[in-house]
Amino acid sequence: MSGKVPELNPAGLRVVLVLQGGGALGAYQAGVFQAMHEHGLAPDWIVGTSIGAINAAILAGNPHETRLARLKEFWEGIAHRDSYDMRQLPDAQRRSNILLQTWDTLLRGVPGFFRPRLMSPFAAGMAVDPEQASFYSTDELGDTLNRLIDFDYLNGPGGIRLTINALKVTCGSLRSFDNRQLNINADHVRASGALPPGFPPVRIDGDLYWDGGLYSNTPLETVLDDNEHVDTLCFMVDLWNADGEEPTTLDEVQTRQKDVTFASRSKRHLDDYVATHNLQQKLRELYLQLPEQARTQKGAEDLAQLGVGSTLHVVRLAYAGRDWNMAAKDINFSKGSIEWRWDQGYQDALRALKAAGWLSFVTEDTPLVVHELPPARSNVHDQERAA
Repeated sequence: MSGKVPELNPAGLRVVLVLQGGGALGAYQAGVFQAMHEHGLAPDWIVGTSIGAINAAILAGNPHETRLARLKEFWEGIAHRDSYDMRQLPDAQRRSNILLQTWDTLLRGVPGFFRPRLMSPFAAGMAVDPEQASFYSTDELGDTLNRLIDFDYLNGPGGIRLTINALKVTCGSLRSFDNRQLNINADHVRASGALPPGFPPVRIDGDLYWDGGLYSNTPLETVLDDNEHVDTLCFMVDLWNADGEEPTTLDEVQTRQKDVTFASRSKRHLDDYVATHNLQQKLRELYLQLPEQARTQKGAEDLAQLGVGSTLHVVRLAYAGRDWNMAAKDINFSKGSIEWRWDQGYQDALRALKAAGWLSFVTEDTPLVVHELPPARSNVHDQERAA
């Protein structure tokens, strides 16, 4: 490992990476990881949903020296080649190229990821087998994952902990697949990204699963519910923005709808986490005030289950590209767009690492510190043009 590790994590905090779903926007996550990788911040635990589960599985399923290369291989493999260098085109032509690329994705799919089901009765409203109930097949994604991921390594001891979330179709409950509890394979990853009606559900141990983002697209609560109670540095990567302007066109309405549907609900989860943490601290204080004869072994055991006071640092990294308010931005696999998103994630993560707010002193009874990025130099208009 790099000698930079003590510099950015001298206290040995557990490093967690939380990855949302967002289709082609997930290239931003890859850029974030590249910056972490180059600065010696290897995740101890990655939690992902949908495209976040794919990125997470590729990272957890390869040793340190090949992780970044395998991640690049995946994104380069699914990128649609542009007819022109997007950086050399004026804004109007760049947008037209992206629209054409998006239509190409809808009509032909993405090689190595998904393909349309030609002449499928499902599109005509007819009944099909549950595993065929979609407009596209993700069989090719399974082949890609098996090629890029060493599942023996992923499920072996001593590697990155991986948790990927999926929704059980028949009851709507969330299921977390964790390599500490079971052997994860390509089907678990496909299930986490099985967003209907585009992608089919995946059957695992007799049950059908859809995309975990239908329940919660930001799997931060998986980390908050963890009972290890250790000081943690959590990088949370958001691909959708809950805040936005009032929409005036159909495309803007559909874009705003997607953003609101899949945006992080992290503030509510974090507020609940702090409230619970403070309540646990009060319980510990009250128990210690009891006379010695009133304390019991059972009470001490129950108190121990609450854990000791720990601090969670959350570094929030948010994708800022507006993509011209295109509702189909998550299926824009244009090579130029993917490269820009990757670079934007990389640059944003570098800003976060340079600020390194988690290195500042906090008291032992501080349950949570949220670190937002300092303002970027480039403006939103530049980001729209580049995306």
